[in-house]
Amino acid sequence: MPDPATRPNASGHASFRVALPRAKVPAVGTPDMRSLTTLAGAVVIVAGLYLGRDVLIPVTLAILLSLVLSPLIRMLRRLRLGRVVSVVVAVFIALGILLSIGGVIGSQLAELANDLPRYQSTITSKIETLQRMTTGRLGTVLDRASRDYQVQPPTAQPNTPDVRPETAQQAKPLPVEVHQPEPTPLEMLGTYVSPVLSPLAHLGIVLIVTIFVLLQREDLRDRLIRLFGSSDLHRTTVAMDDAAYRLSRYFLTQVAINASFGIVIGFGLMLIGLPSPILWGIVAGLLRFVPYVGAILGAVLPVGLAAAVDPGWSMAIWTAGLFLAIEPVIGHIIEPLAYGHSTGMSPVSVVLAAIFWSWIWGPIGLLLATPLTLCLVVMGRHIDRLEFLDVILGDRPALTPVENFYQRTLAGDPDEAQEQAELLLKDRSLCSYYDEVAIKGLHLASADVRRGVVTGPQLERIRESVAELVLSLNDHEDVEPEAKAESQSVGARMMRLSPAEQKLPRDAPPPLPDPALLPDSWRQDGSVLCIAGRGPLDEISANLLAQILRKHGFGTRVVPHQAVTRREVGTLDATGARMLCVCSVELQGSPSNLRFLLQRLQRRAPDAPMLVGVWQDDDPALRDEELRKTLGAQFLVGSLRDAVVACAKVAGETAPATPAADTVPAA
Repeated sequence: MPDPATRPNASGHASFRVALPRAKVPAVGTPDMRSLTTLAGAVVIVAGLYLGRDVLIPVTLAILLSLVLSPLIRMLRRLRLGRVVSVVVAVFIALGILLSIGGVIGSQLAELANDLPRYQSTITSKIETLQRMTTGRLGTVLDRASRDYQVQPPTAQPNTPDVRPETAQQAKPLPVEVHQPEPTPLEMLGTYVSPVLSPLAHLGIVLIVTIFVLLQREDLRDRLIRLFGSSDLHRTTVAMDDAAYRLSRYFLTQVAINASFGIVIGFGLMLIGLPSPILWGIVAGLLRFVPYVGAILGAVLPVGLAAAVDPGWSMAIWTAGLFLAIEPVIGHIIEPLAYGHSTGMSPVSVVLAAIFWSWIWGPIGLLLATPLTLCLVVMGRHIDRLEFLDVILGDRPALTPVENFYQRTLAGDPDEAQEQAELLLKDRSLCSYYDEVAIKGLHLASADVRRGVVTGPQLERIRESVAELVLSLNDHEDVEPEAKAESQSVGARMMRLSPAEQKLPRDAPPPLPDPALLPDSWRQDGSVLCIAGRGPLDEISANLLAQILRKHGFGTRVVPHQAVTRREVGTLDATGARMLCVCSVELQGSPSNLRFLLQRLQRRAPDAPMLVGVWQDDDPALRDEELRKTLGAQFLVGSLRDAVVACAKVAGETAPATPAADTVPAA
């Protein structure tokens, strides 16, 4: 391949131009003011979350409770109740549920506390049994080994203690006891009431804030729009709708699933015969809000109590088996179906969020870790300056398929590029994959070649990687797969589309031609010549087009650009060519080179229609009719699909007409 610093002149010889200096990656220096400001802001935010936890925790709980109560309020509004009445009724229902759960927990704990002395002997005997089976046996072995290898020390004369008369006559010290004064009635009231008043005060703050949030919901929404995105109402509205949809759906689903889990556990413990089964069902349902370890924590206390109640081990085994049977069903079957296979967060981010929020806000932070992290992911998905939150915490790949394609080909790793291609081909055709991923990846490579950051070996590595990928996909049919919800969700996550973006209407692509309808004359090798432009990656795009055309029955041949230069075009074998397709990754500068190339090809194959494929489907210049006339081509397309459709159109117009069947007169 010629050096990019040389260009052929009108006579076909190479003319030199001044080479621009190659772009260099800037060296890592001292952090700028913006980075320092961002770091300082992050430190201030973390410190504010920690210091203001007494205020922020009730407010956060109130906002989350308002999201849970929103469907109930909408249902009450449909019953023609006013907004204020609906909000008050919903809040009182929530308050009644919370107080009922608290009362049940208190009564169950009191009953369990009264029965604990009866289990003390069972616990003691099992502890002794376990001690004899573990440390007792180990101690016996050690004692036996010490006796076998013990060396007897030499006997010594006993020493007579020196007892002095004055020491023996000393008096023993008098014992001293410290007695606290009896507490006053006011102190006793504070001791017993203060632990109860603090939760009630927090509950009151949560309910009051919840009422105001629900009553001023529209006003708060408008203020957030004014604060974050009044200049782009469409984007801000999509972001808020996405956030409300994700959070409300997640909270309601999680509450329903965990409540069902607690009910099933409580009913199962009741059948097993464990004391206070309602308490352990409630505890199991509440602890399951803690990601990953919540179900384990909820099973520890019931299993321990079962071991204390039953003199044997059957009740403990049944209790542990109940949790081991129910949790996998909930976690691996019901939750993926209910959450749509993903909550939008990566598993690593859920674990890190649980550690962070429990460090900031304690046990309440552990319960709120997942919903708070989900809020951050949604913010990062729609606010440019917070995109790093979506990259770090979200479940979508950090690189788009286009970027991943270019990165893998640049690294010379066609195997991983093929793995990504096979995943994306589950819900799109081969032609669509080439148009949406491969061609756009070549655009990134072409831009780096223009900037001078791609070396010669790297460019050759890109060519070889794409050629191997095309060869590996040669057996893949170019057909539209059946619509499957799972594959579409995987493809949408890989393309980094939000649920709101997935619901946007999309134009249906033109249908691909049926190979069975193609005339036999177009099936011969060389019927369609895929000619590469002079760009460094144009021959790769010609190979892509040739493969797609072969999938639909066309006989193709790829012609490199060196074969159609002014010096070599006279030797071009265009025998049997019925259509010429010139392929260019992008249109750079003046289209004169394409116009002159088509003139040379027209002289070699005057009867073959000309098609120019400039693979920039989003470029409005390609829709200009004047540009097509200037180039002198019958077709000017911007995608491989349009090129295949145009070739099929020409093949259908040139096919011989089918003779009409002889009519048989009626009897």
